[in-house]
Amino acid sequence: MFNAVKLWKERAGRRVKDLSTYLRYIFNGHLVIVLLFLIGSGAYYYQEWIKTLSTDFPAEIILALFISFFLTYSPVYNFLLEADKVFLLPLEDKLKGYFLRSGFVSFVFQGYILLIIFAVLMPMYAHISSTGFRLFLPFLIVLFIIKGWNLLVGWRISYFVQTSVHRWDLTVRYFINLSLTYLLFKQANFVVLLVIALIMVLYYFFFHNKTKVLGLKWDLLIDQEEKRMASFYRLANMFTDVPKLKDTVKRRKWLDFLLGGGPFSQEKTYLYLYARTFLRSSDYLGLFFRLTVIGILGIYFISFGLGQILISILFLYLTGFQLLPLIHHHQNKLWVDLYPVAEKHKRDAFHLLLMVILTIENIAFALFIFLKGEMYLALLELAGGLLFNFLFVYFYSKNRMKDKMNPL
Repeated sequence: MFNAVKLWKERAGRRVKDLSTYLRYIFNGHLVIVLLFLIGSGAYYYQEWIKTLSTDFPAEIILALFISFFLTYSPVYNFLLEADKVFLLPLEDKLKGYFLRSGFVSFVFQGYILLIIFAVLMPMYAHISSTGFRLFLPFLIVLFIIKGWNLLVGWRISYFVQTSVHRWDLTVRYFINLSLTYLLFKQANFVVLLVIALIMVLYYFFFHNKTKVLGLKWDLLIDQEEKRMASFYRLANMFTDVPKLKDTVKRRKWLDFLLGGGPFSQEKTYLYLYARTFLRSSDYLGLFFRLTVIGILGIYFISFGLGQILISILFLYLTGFQLLPLIHHHQNKLWVDLYPVAEKHKRDAFHLLLMVILTIENIAFALFIFLKGEMYLALLELAGGLLFNFLFVYFYSKNRMKDKMNPL
């Protein structure tokens, strides 16, 4: 006899085990130290920045803009698999308890994230508000209620296959969330808040009535679940091999000019392969751009000299460390083993490409420091970054790859 509760517990338990396995690799000793440094530095500068805020600073709108994003993005983690569209489809009427549990877990997890974000942003609001932190708990309760509404509406919207419905719903819900949270933080009249709450209730029941006669869109639900897990696997793949990860490729024709001038020699075969992989596959290029931009923002907010150099080297390390899996990107492809190229050329190509990527990032950091008017520090950062890149690429990465190949 089919037991929806047992199925959900098995799926949820398997997912938790899967996530915990890879999270151990992600939060290894090196990364924890880096994260602690970043969190500590960020907290210090954040507190110093808050002290400079005047009472007319628009903290309410900034808070509402950020919080509304986390409120609007409210997927239900359904733990569905590809085969479920065949085997569970006939049992759809018996899965109400299954999806209720999925919704509750989604609310708990996303509510925890919301709590962290709100706790981080609340000091900014408390500094310019006469109420201080006294309204933290009432605000948080209201935000949890809004998050629950977003989850309910988002689930109802998943009954539609039209992408236009999903886009419009996200837009409408974001502006509803933005309006309500802004007025909430402005401590607007209770009647005005009640009117928006009534609109939210009517909005939900409109889609509830529209979808009562519709069936679940299994293809859509499974595709959304696979995309969420693929994002996590891509992150985990930066730290260890993930067999479940499916390669995603983007053409990026506009970057072809970067590959056009390379030498056509046997020794450079892997250089071309790795360069094209970096530009096209998975999130390597996106990772490089994101960390570079975040590093530049960190340099912008740090005013003292040594701090700018330290943050630059820190982000060079983060970029280099998370690009190390690139050398193993094609290890499960048999056709790559057919290349008549020595293993030494493969390693040399990877190290050369990694050095080029980190040097470009280092130049970007030095250039930004120079644009701030600190020429001496820019030159010091450029020299220090180049030295770090050389040591990281030709000593640290080589030793790390040896350890990975010989774990015992």
